[in-house]
Amino acid sequence: MSDLATTEDLDARLEKHRTELTGYCYRMLGSAFEAEDAVQDTMVRAWRSFEKFEGRSSLRSWLYRIATNVCLDMLHAGNRRARPMDLSEATPVSQAKLNARPEVTWLEPVPDGRVLPSVVDPAETAVERETIRLAFVAALQHLPPKQRAVLILREVLAWKASEVAELLGTTVASVNSALQRARATIAESEPAATDASDPLDEEQKELLERYVAAFEGYDMKALTALLHEDATLSMPPYDLWLRGHENIVGWMLGVGEVCRGSRLVPTVANGTPAFAHYHPSPDGDGYTPWALMVIEISEGRITGINSFLDTERWFPLFDLPARLEKDERQVRAQARAEEGS
Repeated sequence: MSDLATTEDLDARLEKHRTELTGYCYRMLGSAFEAEDAVQDTMVRAWRSFEKFEGRSSLRSWLYRIATNVCLDMLHAGNRRARPMDLSEATPVSQAKLNARPEVTWLEPVPDGRVLPSVVDPAETAVERETIRLAFVAALQHLPPKQRAVLILREVLAWKASEVAELLGTTVASVNSALQRARATIAESEPAATDASDPLDEEQKELLERYVAAFEGYDMKALTALLHEDATLSMPPYDLWLRGHENIVGWMLGVGEVCRGSRLVPTVANGTPAFAHYHPSPDGDGYTPWALMVIEISEGRITGINSFLDTERWFPLFDLPARLEKDERQVRAQARAEEGS
């Protein structure tokens, strides 16, 4: 076999694991971009040291060992990522102020397709989706790095304790102890439950359709009816977050009034429904990116609206258009404005 054929074969074997490794690194790091960097580093290290791989473990296990070491190195170099609600108490709308924090502070959204490998087992798919939810990944960030790795490998990926011990170069007793401590910490943080949404059932579809109609029509009465009484609104990179439909609507009718006339385009992120939020262009010609809006649903109500405002990062990652063309409603509004001038 030629060297070219050997190279292509190795590339194919490594690439087969890229998506699941990205999911693992995302859970570890809380950043879509850092996860992709970690996986790329993993692939480069694997490529360079493949001749030393003696096949005593599977290629998959070997790649996870490399990826774990890469993530642990990255985590030792910086702080954990968080959601606004991890850093402060909710702010009443009457006291709301926008205070931006550095990008490295924030837990980041991720497209499902980047981190969820195609699996046949519906139960396995459900676990994969549940464990990339924003609330769950945020809870993972409270764990020390090695406990984080143990919990993900044991609880999410269903590795045996002996396999995890071999990967981390430790004992089964140490792995079991780390898992017990990690479970206790996760239980204390109590990540909020959200309804399964793959696929969306009819009730969820109707709820999201009503949400789009209420938001685009800026109908606050209709929006209030869709929100859980303890629903939250967050807007990274700002550390402000609001709790309760009264505060959310108060924000929308105050500083958030700039969102009037927006359009929402459906997508998915972190195993939950999401929308690309487009704002009327300042020149009146179409709509430009405003936020990536990740929605959390529970018991027939919207419990979380997570609006990530750094659209220059998120829209390309989610393959979202950089602009929406002018629609009939915008044309009519512009015509009315011109008639009144």
